[in-house]
Amino acid sequence: MLRPVFLFLALLPALAPATAANLQISPVSIQFRAGQGAAGINLQNYGDTPLYGQVRVYAWDQRNGEDVLTPAGDVVASPPVMEIAARSTQTIRLVRRNGAPAALEQTYRILIDEIPRNDAAGASTGVAIRLQYSVPVFALPADDKAAPRLDWTLLRKNGAWLLRVRNDGQLHAQIGATTLKGADGKERELSKGLLGYVLPGKVREWRVAVDAGVDLGAPGAALPIRANINAQPLDASATVARE
Repeated sequence: MLRPVFLFLALLPALAPATAANLQISPVSIQFRAGQGAAGINLQNYGDTPLYGQVRVYAWDQRNGEDVLTPAGDVVASPPVMEIAARSTQTIRLVRRNGAPAALEQTYRILIDEIPRNDAAGASTGVAIRLQYSVPVFALPADDKAAPRLDWTLLRKNGAWLLRVRNDGQLHAQIGATTLKGADGKERELSKGLLGYVLPGKVREWRVAVDAGVDLGAPGAALPIRANINAQPLDASATVARE
């Protein structure tokens, strides 16, 4: 099997279509409103030859500070196998089998694999994947005032600095450009663009790129941090800890 190349569409602006090679996908982030049972995603082939592939739906979780994907049973994609003619568009329909709103936002990822034509018939088995696209899907909670609630911790682990973010809110946090000011007064850029997501009720960790000998602050110190959260600026503080 060819090693897949992951193109995470969430790295792109939320309202702009995502393009790689000849395939354009829109929208690049999907939301189910509370009680909504179906949504669609458009795949447009700008090339002069047909595109073939498969569409799979995964429940998106976070464990031990990392993203975890498992096959979803409550959201299905139709059709699961795609054939997009040259200069044509195909719509993939996403259906929630249980559309009842939950207290916490439900999170998924749609993996769209572009595969060679000869492998299209056996897309559910091991196939050679040319490109793989990952599209986030969010089923909003019942509370229309739901929001992320973030707790920031900066800790040293195995000689490296980590930024740990816990989300105690009901809605995901998309963390964009992020800067941190250390105890030395120096402001450090942690991310120019998307740092990543913290799902509701979950914890996510990222390594902070600083030299091993740098001491950002003493345990218990509160360091200023500035980040874009769901495209809105936020000023907060990260508590320094040791592990």
